[in-house]
Amino acid sequence: MSHKPYPEFKQLDLAAIANDVLLKWDNEQTFDASITSRQGAKAYNFYEGPPSANGLPGIHHVMARAIKDIFCRFKTLQGYQVKRKGGWDTHGLPIELSVEKTLGITKEDIGKKISVEDYNKACRKEVMKYKEVWDDLTRKMGYWVDLKNPYITFENGYIETCWYLLKELYKKDLLYKGYTIQPYSPAAGTGLSSHELNQPGTYKIVKDTTVVAQFRIKKKHCHSLYKRFAEYKL
Repeated sequence: MSHKPYPEFKQLDLAAIANDVLLKWDNEQTFDASITSRQGAKAYNFYEGPPSANGLPGIHHVMARAIKDIFCRFKTLQGYQVKRKGGWDTHGLPIELSVEKTLGITKEDIGKKISVEDYNKACRKEVMKYKEVWDDLTRKMGYWVDLKNPYITFENGYIETCWYLLKELYKKDLLYKGYTIQPYSPAAGTGLSSHELNQPGTYKIVKDTTVVAQFRIKKKHCHSLYKRFAEYKL
C-alpha cells in the first residue's frame, strides 16, 4: 500500500498555510458538515452577541470571537448539533448622527429637507458600511458562524419578536416600573447608552453664567435656622 507523503515546506509561510486551510474547509464544506453530520443529536444553539457593521473590526473582536468559537467547537466534539447564528447590531443614534453629518441636516430637517423614507434608507445603508470587511475577517480567522441567514436588529421580524417577548413578560407580571438617572442628549432628544457616551465629541467644555444672590438674615432667626440645618444634616 502506497502512502501519500506529507508535503515538504522549505520555509514557514503562515499566510499560505492559512489560505490552504481555508480552501480545504471551503471545498469540503467542513463547517456545514459539522452540523449536518449530527442531525438528530441533542441541540446546542448559539446566537452571537452581534457586532456593529458600521465600524471596522479590531483585535478585541478577534479575541472575543476566538473564545466564542472555542465553546462551539467543544460542544460539537461532545456530540451536540451546534447551530451557530450570526447577527448584526444596528444601534441607532451613532448611525443617525453620521448620516445627518454626511447629508448636512439636523433632526428638524427630517420630513422637510429629506423624507422619512429616504432618511431611513440612508441609515440602513450606513449601518452596513463595513459588512464585507467583517465577513472577510470572519472567514480568515476561522470563526464558524452562519452569516448567510443572520438576524438583523432593524428588521421587522426581530423587532416584532422583541415586542412579543415583552408581552409575555408583562403577562407573567415580570415587568415593573422604576426610576433611574440616565444620560440624555438635548440635541438628539433621546437617552444615551454607555457606548454612545464614548463617541468622539460627546463631551465638551462649556461656560455657564452663574447668578449668586445674597440676602441679609435677621439675628433672631439665626438660631432656629442653624438648628433646622443641623437636624437636616443628621
